[in-house]
Amino acid sequence: MYVGRDMTELSMMGKNDWTDKELAFFHKNLQQIAPYLNTEGVTIHKEIIKEIMNRGGLHHEAEWTSGSRVHYD
Repeated sequence: MYVGRDMTELSMMGKNDWTDKELAFFHKNLQQIAPYLNTEGVTIHKEIIKEIMNRGGLHHEAEWTSGSRVHYD
């Protein structure tokens, strides 16, 4: 379960200030409802994707206790 800032709070800040977990969570959710998004939703999703790409993706080094994917729950 995601525990963090909601879209209302995040929409008032730049995507570069979002954490990797926030980007991963909202990217996955917007990706799942993509066919139903209006123009504003598509724009927000594209901005999230652009920020993920600017950061070089959402990868981190695998460790003993976790894999290489960013987990937001």
